[in-house]
Amino acid sequence: MTLTSPRRTGLTDQVIAQLRTQITSGEWPVGSRIPTEPELVERLGVARNTVREAVRALAHNGLLDIRQGSGTYVRATSELAGVMHRRFADASPRDVAEVRSMLESSAARLAAERRTERDLGQLEALLVRRDDAWASGEAERFVAVDTTFHLAVMAASHNDVLGELYADLGDLLRGWLRDDVGPELRPEQPMDHRRLVAAIRAGDGERAAAEAACYPFLCPGGRAPQEQQEQQEQQERQEQREQQAQRDTGDQDTSG
Repeated sequence: MTLTSPRRTGLTDQVIAQLRTQITSGEWPVGSRIPTEPELVERLGVARNTVREAVRALAHNGLLDIRQGSGTYVRATSELAGVMHRRFADASPRDVAEVRSMLESSAARLAAERRTERDLGQLEALLVRRDDAWASGEAERFVAVDTTFHLAVMAASHNDVLGELYADLGDLLRGWLRDDVGPELRPEQPMDHRRLVAAIRAGDGERAAAEAACYPFLCPGGRAPQEQQEQQEQQERQEQREQQAQRDTGDQDTSG
């Protein structure tokens, strides 16, 4: 999308509108650095003060993040997303998990009732992409695909308000998912979303809601069978060590 020289009336408002369009259209993605002030002055054909005022207005609304010595970065794609970022960036993990659980379970229940074949095809394709992203070992790539998966479940609910609300969580959602997977991908399989997709495909709203509700809490039911087996084997080994320690203690008492 090309920036154009605005009319001379209401210059600041027009510049704000153009910069906002660059952000909301995805031309400038969340996390990216926007052109420098001199570049914007040249491309827009307006004074430096006009550009500066527009950038400050968008930063005040939460769309941009001005970092001294580094540049200006896109923080959110809408004013609501910007407000959410400022308000909930330091929220407790428990509160975050509860909100995610409520939103995602509601969307999953609706998706099971309203999904189309196109929705199902999108979800199945994203399951494959999640597996590929996990196998790559690239945490940021996996977070991006997993975010897209959750947004696809929201879209399958065909509730525009719910979908927009979840989408406005924006980079907060990506941050939550980063916390789920950590800075490095673990060797075991990630949480398996196949049961969630299967429930949506079967039209089982209650089961879909239950599956989606537990993922934010990293519940055992949301983990892959391989991980459950490894955890069980680890527990059994620990119990065997404790039993052996008790037998050793008994032998020492007898010999004493």
